Amino acid sequence: MKYRDEYLTIAQPSTGLFKEKGSKFRAFAFPVYNVEQINSILARLKKEHHAAQHHCYAYILGPKGTEFRIHDDGEPAHTAGRPILNQIISRKLTNILVVTIRYFGGVLLGKGGLARAYRNAAANALDNASVIKKVQEDIYRLSFEYKDLNSVMKIIGLTGLEVMSQTYEKLARIEISIRKNMAPGVLNQFRSIDKLKVEYLGIKQG
Repeated sequence: MKYRDEYLTIAQPSTGLFKEKGSKFRAFAFPVYNVEQINSILARLKKEHHAAQHHCYAYILGPKGTEFRIHDDGEPAHTAGRPILNQIISRKLTNILVVTIRYFGGVLLGKGGLARAYRNAAANALDNASVIKKVQEDIYRLSFEYKDLNSVMKIIGLTGLEVMSQTYEKLARIEISIRKNMAPGVLNQFRSIDKLKVEYLGIKQG
C-alpha cells in the first residue's frame, strides 16, 4: 500500500484573540518541525509576555501527526491544552504549535468558561492562518566513486531531485531530498550503481 506523504500545516505564524469577563486570551499559531524549535518559541513568548498569568499550549509534529503534547500551565486539568489541541485536530493539521496566553481579568470563569475561552482563542488564530498542503521529503546521503558521478547526476536530473549539498574528497558525497512515495524506486536506481552507498539522514525540515 502506498504511504500517504501529504499533510496539512500553516504557511506562516498567525494570531487570535478572545475576551471574556475582563480576561484576555491571546493565541499564537506557528508552523514548527521539531521540539527544539518549539522550546525556542515558548521561551521567547514567556519573555515577551512575562506579565501574563498562564502560557498554555498544544502541538502536533510529524507527517502522520504521531507526536503531540498539551500543557495547561496551572489552569485546571484539560481546560486549556486539550481544547487547543482539539482545534488543531479538527482541522487535520500537523507540524504546528498553538500557544494561548491568558491575562487574568479578575473574574473566575469556571472550568467550562476556561475551556470555551481557550478553544475560541485557538480557533481564532487558526481561522486567521493560511493552511497549505505539503509533502514529506526525506534526506539521503549518496557516497560513490568519482567514475560514477555522471550516472548519479543523470538519475538526479531525470527524477527532479533536490541536491542539498555536495562534497568531493576520497569519495564523492551528495545529499539529496526525495519525496517519501518516490524513495523506494529512486533508491533502487542508485543502488544499481556498483559500490554506491545510501545513508538515511532524516526528514527534511521546512
